[in-house]
Amino acid sequence: MKNTIKAIVKNESKTGLTLKGVPMPECDDNSVLIKIKKTGICGTDLHIYNWDEWAQKTVPISTIIGHEFSGIVYYKGKKVKNIQINDRVSAEGHIVCGYCRNCRAGRGQLCRNTKGIGVQISGAFSEYISVPQSNIIKIPDDIDDDIAAIFDPLGNAFHTALSFDLVGEDVLITGAGPIGIMAAKLCQTIGARKVILTDINSERINLAKNLDIKLSYNIKQNTLESIMELNNMKEGFDIGLEMSGSGKAFNDMIKVMNNGGKIAILGIAPAAFEVNWNEIIFKMLTIKGIYGREMYETWYKMIALIQSGFNIKNIITHKFHFTDFEKAFAIMQEGNCGKIILEWS
Repeated sequence: MKNTIKAIVKNESKTGLTLKGVPMPECDDNSVLIKIKKTGICGTDLHIYNWDEWAQKTVPISTIIGHEFSGIVYYKGKKVKNIQINDRVSAEGHIVCGYCRNCRAGRGQLCRNTKGIGVQISGAFSEYISVPQSNIIKIPDDIDDDIAAIFDPLGNAFHTALSFDLVGEDVLITGAGPIGIMAAKLCQTIGARKVILTDINSERINLAKNLDIKLSYNIKQNTLESIMELNNMKEGFDIGLEMSGSGKAFNDMIKVMNNGGKIAILGIAPAAFEVNWNEIIFKMLTIKGIYGREMYETWYKMIALIQSGFNIKNIITHKFHFTDFEKAFAIMQEGNCGKIILEWS
């Protein structure tokens, strides 16, 4: 087994990342050592690259970043069951404690002691990663490595969109990044009435339209009120999915929600912002924060839906060898892309 491997690391307390040699991860009796094949770059990784306020408070220096991946089992601990060498796998990126109230009640996604792969602990932008066997997700033969590498953000889209009953509802999604687009596609598939997707980036709006999200609008060129009028909407949105991390987008969403509407928030804001709480109160809105995926129901649902024909392949717009990660992050900074894949083998 190798002693040293290559990894992309948050090496200094400033903007940027470093490709460097690191020790091979240790693999205990209950863990699996995975040889990485593909990784996806996430908005969280961009926060860490930019070293914004959230990243500085959250991510230890010297952390190997990255949490979206697919690979093959290279080695397994002595107590690992139902997983074999060379199995194709991905993994749930949140490592939970197993003993807090929520964990013991089967609500691992609410664990107060969660540690995120590639955030608080060593991640997947590496030739190898060690993951507890309980977090391993086997990849079915009819799902390719690229799609498996973006299970994590697809799961975010599923968790957010499926937080509320969508059938027959009017849905506003702010933020046409890959997760927002995948969530919009899911809302359409599930049976929402009107699914409106907004962003300030025309390239992302065009990508969304190419993926059949027809009611996609550049919010710099349209107001939410004019979009509602254009789509013959009289009372406001029933469901809001905030994917952008923009304080303005969230507050604008509140203004156009129908009374009794429900909002799920996934987007991470780079800094704190003010919210009109009075409008939330008087409209009697329900606000739900989303972090990650439901363990492990979200995984079952998204894998099943992909196997039944839910097609997100075109959300992947760029691929780079991991040594060209700087080029990949430069494109991410511009925002003129869908998902970007780094190839490791």
